[in-house]
Amino acid sequence: MRSSCLYVPLLLVATAGAALAADLEPTPVEPIAPKQDWRFQATFYGWASGVSGDVGVRGLQPQHIDVTPWDALQHLKGALMASFGAEYGDWLFLTDVMWVKIGDDEQVGRNGAALDFVQKQLTASALVGYRLPINVPNLSLSATAGFRYQRLTAELDLDAADPAFSFDEEGTKHWIDPTIGLALHYDINDRWFINAIGDVGGFDVGSKFTSQGFATLGYNWTKTISTAIGYRVIYTDYEKDGFVFDTTQQGIFTSLGVHF
Repeated sequence: MRSSCLYVPLLLVATAGAALAADLEPTPVEPIAPKQDWRFQATFYGWASGVSGDVGVRGLQPQHIDVTPWDALQHLKGALMASFGAEYGDWLFLTDVMWVKIGDDEQVGRNGAALDFVQKQLTASALVGYRLPINVPNLSLSATAGFRYQRLTAELDLDAADPAFSFDEEGTKHWIDPTIGLALHYDINDRWFINAIGDVGGFDVGSKFTSQGFATLGYNWTKTISTAIGYRVIYTDYEKDGFVFDTTQQGIFTSLGVHF
């Protein structure tokens, strides 16, 4: 009888110990997904671009032009170039605006007539990209889709000695092209990086064909300031209503980026 009484307390202790051990087992913790924050970059840049190709107006035979970057800088009357980008998770958003005004004036004829020419060009683009699962360390490659808008305005003013021969003409052409392409960012290390963009578009929606190639080597001075230098090329083949603009613009690109 005594031995039976001893077994009962031992059984109760064993049962309680097992229950207590079960209570002390760690509760499984569900993994927490990494927090996705917005990242932004405002970029101010300069593009010393020349232009070459064929240009024609009002049905006249297109004329070949070849303006070097130095020629363009000599006749530069004003410029504004900037872009703004945002990233959220695997998504990329980028807008870019470039406005340039060039002009020249000279004396023509024996009577000292003054000819004044001014051209203004606005190029604005926007794209949305999504990161591709390539699994390469420090490399981000995104497929992109967007548009590029171009607006050209030319003003020609002839002030002749005889008012009958004077004129002031202005013409404007503008169009929008859908684009598809790729955007790349590669961190060489925590300071140096490479950015590149390539796209094609037009497809007879606006121009017959347009393409862009852009690549820079950059340096992070701080977490918020970076600079970069590179090369940019934009090709456009547009023809409509007697206006021909089949040109390549290209030149050195420098930028200052602000990250936040």
